[in-house]
Amino acid sequence: MLRKILNNKIRLAQFLFLVVLLALIRAFEDQLFYDPFLDYFKNDFANLPLPNFDPFQLFFGLLFRYTLNTVVSLGIIYVLFKEVQMLKFALVLYYFFFMFLIISFFFIIYYIKGHNNFALFYVRRFLIQPIFVMLFVPAFYYQKQK
Repeated sequence: MLRKILNNKIRLAQFLFLVVLLALIRAFEDQLFYDPFLDYFKNDFANLPLPNFDPFQLFFGLLFRYTLNTVVSLGIIYVLFKEVQMLKFALVLYYFFFMFLIISFFFIIYYIKGHNNFALFYVRRFLIQPIFVMLFVPAFYYQKQK
């Protein structure tokens, strides 16, 4: 019984540590990542033209941020469920969603040309925020209960 309580405390500490890492990624986003859209979306972006940006730097900045969020999110999933198969499945989903979202992001920038800034806002939001972990954890929990 004591070992089970201790294990749960360790798992809780690991979970909290990983959540704090996600918060630190967000807190230091200006210093860690190249993203001219950070300031752009803080303003009234519906009426503003898109900011100037280097597409290669932007791609690698988004890739770096998405990768950091993915690694921490996969850590959260592993700490909560302790199943390697679930972790592999989540990794495949993260990869698939990145490919879909990054293509959508640059398609909106180059072919829609700022006419739909809200679509750009939401696609970028999925790329830079750890939203998928908030979707995957309840889904995996439900699947594990079945």
